Amino acid sequence: MSKKPHVLVVGGGYAGVMAANRLTKREDIAITLVNPRSHFVERIRLHQLAAGSGEAVVAYADVLSPRVRLVVDTVAAIDAGARSVALGSGEEMTYDYLVYAVGSAGTTRVAGVAEHAFGVTTYEEASRLRAVLDTTPADAPVIVVGGGPTGIEVSSELAEAGRNVSLICGDKLGPWLHEKGRVVAERDLRRLDVGIIEGARVTEVMAGRVRLDNGRELPSSVTIWTAGFAAPDLARASGLTTDELGRLVTDETLTSVDDDRIIATGDAAAPSGMAYRMSCQAANQLGPIAGEMVLTRLAGGTPEATSIGFVGQCISIGRERGLVNLARRDDSAVAGRIRGVPAAKIKELVCRSTVWALSMEARRPGSAFGFKDRSRAGRVQAAVVPLAKEPSR
Repeated sequence: MSKKPHVLVVGGGYAGVMAANRLTKREDIAITLVNPRSHFVERIRLHQLAAGSGEAVVAYADVLSPRVRLVVDTVAAIDAGARSVALGSGEEMTYDYLVYAVGSAGTTRVAGVAEHAFGVTTYEEASRLRAVLDTTPADAPVIVVGGGPTGIEVSSELAEAGRNVSLICGDKLGPWLHEKGRVVAERDLRRLDVGIIEGARVTEVMAGRVRLDNGRELPSSVTIWTAGFAAPDLARASGLTTDELGRLVTDETLTSVDDDRIIATGDAAAPSGMAYRMSCQAANQLGPIAGEMVLTRLAGGTPEATSIGFVGQCISIGRERGLVNLARRDDSAVAGRIRGVPAAKIKELVCRSTVWALSMEARRPGSAFGFKDRSRAGRVQAAVVPLAKEPSR
């Protein structure tokens, strides 16, 4: 009897679980998912975990097909030539195809962040922050750095709980949002008494305070850093081609430019060097596509270029209000928006339906669907042509 092909999925977040579940469409392959935790983390609820207004953990039994073998470990290195990985436990695991779904985490080069600030991009970070806030007086100054969706959600959640919160936004609040959406976000944040500081960046985080690029210093009992994300260094350290944020560079079939046995997905993928926005929305669409690419190659076929499309961005502003800013398929924001209580209900529905979609794909592989951005092929081509015409040196 011939040995079953083995597909190894590295990373058990939204994209990794979706990819693993999609692979179960075929019964004649072995599928292993390696993840450092024994539970699935709802990353889009980590701000609730940090603020103490909710939890962010789901059992893998609820979202992962029983046909997928779960190994609780880390991958320390990938040897593409040998088609093997070294695990953190010291063991080695071989594969026929590898799905690279390691996700992303907060990153920065600003002085003092590692020593004096708290992240909220992983379960461990959010749990650590929650423990610190539990022992911090409610009226103590809390500074959240980063005016993107994570910063908005964290600051509003804490302010609604009665915290004294300031949000340092960099150039402006919600840079992705349409101007009309930005007005809604600012109004609702101020309603919660969040102090909004625009046009300033943090240059150093110190014990008990932060320093801005205009020289001003602000007191801070707890500093929370949400500005900047990057993929783990695993691919780069393993000799694979990555972009400046550590994402694995692939073609439009999500296949590594270095090795057609490696497929990347989610936050850790940079198709054509033009990565999609790091988001659950992208991960839940890219995960099944990655699975399909592997299935096509296993069947002896040639994968075709594909794309995903966006519909907007859902942001909670505390538990009672929210903002849904609609977008074109290419992820550019439009004026269309939903706000207030209806938007909060939509955001909660999105969070619940995300887990539901994972569980549905586990039970009925092939059920997950996505959107297409038909303009992407033209943008990719436009980016490639100038490079092709560049004179050799």
